[in-house]
Amino acid sequence: MHPGLVDERFLLMIRHLFSFVIFSGLTVSSVFSEEGWPQWRGPDRTGAVTSETAWPEKLGGDHLTEIWKTSLDEGYSAPVSADGRVYTVATKGEQSEVVRAFDLETGTQLWEASWEGAMKVPFFANKNGSWVRSTPTVTDGAIYVGGMRDVLVKLDSATGKEIWRVDFTEREGTEIPSFGHVCSPLVEGGAVYLQAGLAVTKLNAETGETIWRSMEDERAMFGSAFSSPMLAQVAGTRQLLVQARMSLAGLDPETGKELWSTPVKAFRGMNILTPTVVGGNQIFTASYGGGSFLFTIEKEGEGKFSVKQTWNSEKLEGYMGSPVVVGDHVYLHGRDKKLHCIELATGKAAWSTEEVFGEYWSMMNKGDRILALDQKGELFLFRADPGEFQLVDRKVVSTGDPTWAHVGLDGNRVLIRSLKGLKVMQWQ
Repeated sequence: MHPGLVDERFLLMIRHLFSFVIFSGLTVSSVFSEEGWPQWRGPDRTGAVTSETAWPEKLGGDHLTEIWKTSLDEGYSAPVSADGRVYTVATKGEQSEVVRAFDLETGTQLWEASWEGAMKVPFFANKNGSWVRSTPTVTDGAIYVGGMRDVLVKLDSATGKEIWRVDFTEREGTEIPSFGHVCSPLVEGGAVYLQAGLAVTKLNAETGETIWRSMEDERAMFGSAFSSPMLAQVAGTRQLLVQARMSLAGLDPETGKELWSTPVKAFRGMNILTPTVVGGNQIFTASYGGGSFLFTIEKEGEGKFSVKQTWNSEKLEGYMGSPVVVGDHVYLHGRDKKLHCIELATGKAAWSTEEVFGEYWSMMNKGDRILALDQKGELFLFRADPGEFQLVDRKVVSTGDPTWAHVGLDGNRVLIRSLKGLKVMQWQ
């Protein structure tokens, strides 16, 4: 049926109805619809695409074309989309943070909201600027936005009207994280989970009130987080997986109790990746200075778990790009700027590319095909083949404007946020 023949409010109601999925033993839980890109790394935070929309065989020619683009203030926050709208966050004039909503099809700006929120990050991080990093989450008529000065703002996703705001430095009496707030909020079951206020925290999504705090670390330099949490079924138990600066842990989502934890070696706490669940009881991660790791979690009794390091491939270091898992292999963009196909059973590289790419890749996959956006502005489409790097096609989508933000996908619309702009492309 053509959308124009159905009342828009009815369509919205249907979308919300089918977007609610009750957790029932799946490896990773999700309350989002298959269409849209509502949060960090997509509907279930794994980069996996389950939409029935067909992927193109090529990226060149008419297979991938620009629909619209617009200039923006600087930002590393990835674009998100839902209900025919796409949202971006940026830092304006080194003074404030700005959230903008656009019509997905036309690029018309629908609303804008802002607040004071800029800061300077230290050391090597400052070479690429001090712009907003956290990716927002849009769900149930609201968008949750993390600001650099350790704030979380809930806005009406249709109008941009502020619903509530939490300043964690004021509420918890903590310092502003040295590198700013980075974690992308996770919203599920009427709650918001995030690493803020130098801890892991759970908030009431309706009111913003704190439900619990866990893994507190008062150090502004190392108590903050570079990663984002994940809800998943691990070892038969629903857990909140948290990658802190120096450790990996599983928490009880209801109470915040630490179920298990293990150190993860990293240079200066550069544990950045989102934890990746493998099968029913294993977790993959990789760090700068520590290599790649696979941990196995076992349940030993009611509320008791053990964790062991299955393997550590020290030479296959991670950096900032979270991997995708296809079959028995994980595809990881490494610190060496190469793509690695790692065998999950052994931790050995099935292959590594000869080509050296940019500093960062964001990836998504549909079945055995993977789409990757390089920080240098190039899209790659390749097949997940343990035998060799099987490149299908590549296409430059941004020139002279780096693409650090995670690529997004809404149906057949590819969402590309460069440092100073937003571009929506269509593939067929």
